[in-house]
Amino acid sequence: MLQEKSLDFLKRFVDTPSPSGFERPAQEVWREYVSEFADRVESDVQGNSIGIVNERGNPRVMLIGHCDEIGFMVRYVNDHGFIYFGAIGGIDPNIVPAKRVIISTAKGPVKGVVGRIAIHMMDKDDEKKSVKMHDLWVDIGAKNKKEALKRVAIGDPIVFDCEFEMLSGKFAVARGFDDKMGAFAVAEALKMLSKKKRLKAAVYGVASVQEEISFAGAATSAFSIKPDVVIAVDVGNATDTPAVSKEKYGEIKLGEGPIIDKGSSVSPAVEEMLKRVARKNKIPFQPCASPSWTGTDADAAFKSRGGVACGLVSVPNRYMHTPVEVIHLGDLEQCARLMAAFATELTAKVDFKR
Repeated sequence: MLQEKSLDFLKRFVDTPSPSGFERPAQEVWREYVSEFADRVESDVQGNSIGIVNERGNPRVMLIGHCDEIGFMVRYVNDHGFIYFGAIGGIDPNIVPAKRVIISTAKGPVKGVVGRIAIHMMDKDDEKKSVKMHDLWVDIGAKNKKEALKRVAIGDPIVFDCEFEMLSGKFAVARGFDDKMGAFAVAEALKMLSKKKRLKAAVYGVASVQEEISFAGAATSAFSIKPDVVIAVDVGNATDTPAVSKEKYGEIKLGEGPIIDKGSSVSPAVEEMLKRVARKNKIPFQPCASPSWTGTDADAAFKSRGGVACGLVSVPNRYMHTPVEVIHLGDLEQCARLMAAFATELTAKVDFKR
């Protein structure tokens, strides 16, 4: 069960807006929390935050989860004060209308709603058409363009206005579990490892940036840290809801433990060690096949320098890239435990060559 302080951190972290390229507010929350137990906490030019435990250890392991989320950006304000926007990351336009949003500005947050013509005013043919992002606008209650531009600026980031909530039991809903819960799990793993007296490895925990648009944070942090092994932690699509094909996407359930990926950018030796460590520590896990790319920071990290052995641990997530992502906190707890247990098992004798 997550401790109260950890749960409070998760809520505050998830609720802090951080679309790709605008992660600084969330990174400040992460660094403040991690500084309580890490030996050292730093940041880099790219915007990554790095917490370090047992820096002189060997080998060097990097645990990485990205803290950026999907969102939008102000592109244009018309003469009537309505704001048009572009997407940051992959967002289904059909879920965007009639949502409350928050615009982060130099003067503070500005509330708004996403507008669209009412169904009573649509032609029958228009009702059947897919929503296009450029046909939507944000209404902040401005009288005209001049008034709107006093409150917002071109390029200001936007996120859905919705907060972390518990549904039932350990089921939680929030915007941005993809992948703030990954950066959260990295922080929790660092906290566990900071108490380990026999830790051999040097552990670098990274809250990375810009995964949703470029994997830039993973590429630069892996290059700079020079890890011997990387464990990326992200969300994985749960397939335990209606209308999802298990034949196509495999079987992944909430509450059954973290996902351990196999294939593509994942090192077979790291994957096997993750599973062995999970069994040893009685941590439930779910296998997942990644026949091409994983769509996570692992895809960038494993190509760093001369190549890095990478593993991928994911937390099952329903309704990914929506304002109502649902996870099971038990899976999140076990994910942090697995990363900490993996790092604890590392010694200089471990060989990850294929």
